Amino acid sequence: MPHARETAVYTHGHHESVLRSHTWRTAENSAAYLLGALKPHMRILDVGCGPGTVTADLAALVPGGHVTGLDREPGILERAREVAGERGLTNADFVTGDVHALDFPDDTFCVVHAHQVLHHVGDPVAALREMRRVTGPGGYVAVRDADYAAMTWHPESAGLDDWLDLYRRVARSNGGEPDAGRRLKAWALEAGFTDVTATTGTWTYSTAEERAWWSGLWADRTVASAYAERAVAGGHATRAGLETVAAGWREWGAREDGWFAVLHGEILCRKDA
Repeated sequence: MPHARETAVYTHGHHESVLRSHTWRTAENSAAYLLGALKPHMRILDVGCGPGTVTADLAALVPGGHVTGLDREPGILERAREVAGERGLTNADFVTGDVHALDFPDDTFCVVHAHQVLHHVGDPVAALREMRRVTGPGGYVAVRDADYAAMTWHPESAGLDDWLDLYRRVARSNGGEPDAGRRLKAWALEAGFTDVTATTGTWTYSTAEERAWWSGLWADRTVASAYAERAVAGGHATRAGLETVAAGWREWGAREDGWFAVLHGEILCRKDA
């Protein structure tokens, strides 16, 4: 039976404003729920590795093992290789691939990890089945995804309300599921896992520096990224409307009492031995 192939379009693209966010990510702030399960000898596959900051952290945590970072975009893997090289890591490599059809034999890895991946793919259950297939008996599949509808902020902002509505419509039109966080456990059970630990984690932006960073990258992403292009091309927004949303982000970021929380669903799935 042939494997499924990716049908969804990656909503964000690889604009600088997107990479600004992705390169901020670490194993500690993005995969803390997994770290207690790691052993120094483990072989890890990091699906959707992007610029490789989390991949490099994982490689440092398994000095006697190996980490393979996988992404669909060859260009972003060059940055990931640079990150690993800058850190002097010799136990990491990077390959292109599709999570729906992983080019590895059964039972290859001790851990298969994916951060902010499943809400962008066309068939998350098929993706989880593939991740399970290449995980060895007793190994782990670890997945963390944001849940956009569960994001919340203060003070109230019509601009951010419009942003959230727009983002969810664009993401779904691209074939993804922006509210993936709440669905991860259900998807894992459908994919055949029976040992699933479901948790949540958050990112919080409240200090002046955090607000400036978070609001700035979303303001820029709203008007200048692939997401912006798809919003206009798909008839979801006008250029003027995007500018208004971006202004809303900047206004929120300038508020001393501003606070924003991103909720993530997390699943740590043990494959039957």
